[in-house]
Amino acid sequence: MLESILLFGFVAATAVQLFFWIFIFGKLARHPVEKISKSPAQSPVLPTSTSAPSVSLIICAHNEEENLSRFFDRFVNQTYRSLEILVVLHNSCDNSLNVLSSLQRRFSHLRIIVCDDGKIGKKFALAKGIEQAKHQVLLLTDADCVPASQDWVQGMVAGMDENTHIVLGVAPYDEAPGPLNKFVRYEACYTAMQYLSLALAGHPYMGVGRNLAYRRELYERTGGFRSHEHLASGDDDLFVNAAARRGKVGIRLNPRTFVYSKPKLTWRAYYRQKTRHFSTGSEYKFKDKFILSLLTMSHLLHFFLGGLLLIFKISIMFALLGYAVRMGVVMAVGSVILSKLQHRSLRIWLPVLDTLLILYYLVFAPSVLMNNDDTQRWN
Repeated sequence: MLESILLFGFVAATAVQLFFWIFIFGKLARHPVEKISKSPAQSPVLPTSTSAPSVSLIICAHNEEENLSRFFDRFVNQTYRSLEILVVLHNSCDNSLNVLSSLQRRFSHLRIIVCDDGKIGKKFALAKGIEQAKHQVLLLTDADCVPASQDWVQGMVAGMDENTHIVLGVAPYDEAPGPLNKFVRYEACYTAMQYLSLALAGHPYMGVGRNLAYRRELYERTGGFRSHEHLASGDDDLFVNAAARRGKVGIRLNPRTFVYSKPKLTWRAYYRQKTRHFSTGSEYKFKDKFILSLLTMSHLLHFFLGGLLLIFKISIMFALLGYAVRMGVVMAVGSVILSKLQHRSLRIWLPVLDTLLILYYLVFAPSVLMNNDDTQRWN
């Protein structure tokens, strides 16, 4: 009896995994990489434009003097024609304001908003930036991020038409030596794989605030961040989770529309970052939580029950076949997606990284259940 239960559970978990990887993630693997058409005039200055919507680029910054000094030219020199840039300095006590004031004298389309509200997290600072934005199309990122190209704004806005109110972008992490960096980059790719694939499947549930665009009208109709203002985080995933059903959601896969940032360098810092992110999961809609739980539990049970079948020598060949079939699909689909997400170097590590996700789930499960508010702060 127990043998039959273990075998049935392994088959069911493997079948669910194969369904997700072939029919859900497979949509992303087959999705074409969009082309970016150049604007007639490649000028970073803010003229009027009749062929494209005006865009308010909102950048949140908290003590980012160094990044603003080094990388801000990647924002002000975007080729998109009709653009204003708003930098919201949130509870900053460094020299960020002086750095931006110097830049503002050179770039008339740059505006500075100081928000010293003493609140943890950037949600209220971002809301203040949206409130003062002049245009209907909002593009969001953080000051520690770097656009992959000067066509980033152009590419993201190209994904927004009259029927598309939200555009989900990709925000990978920079490559660096060491096992932590490999796992951090893979986990970020796996997260992107989920929210992009489910959006293509007609079930968008989240986005990342480092590269996200939506219309102000949708923000106002949804009530902004009021439904989850008791949480410091969630300005990106919880907003998309609440608003996605109200407007069509598009995705952008062109590498020139990616936004890169530096990953955490220690396991402790990474743990704090992820516990902060996980704290919003309990606020997702029930259907979203069910789908994500099904994906996670099937992954866990596939490895755990298969391991029991091998340990107790129950259908050893069947267990090995199940492992081989699933891993073959993961390698085939995952390699294509990792290439599209500009992380080809991770493809050979897929079997190891996919297995390490099991440990990742187990380590962070207590944080998800406890939902510790102490983690609710800026990265």
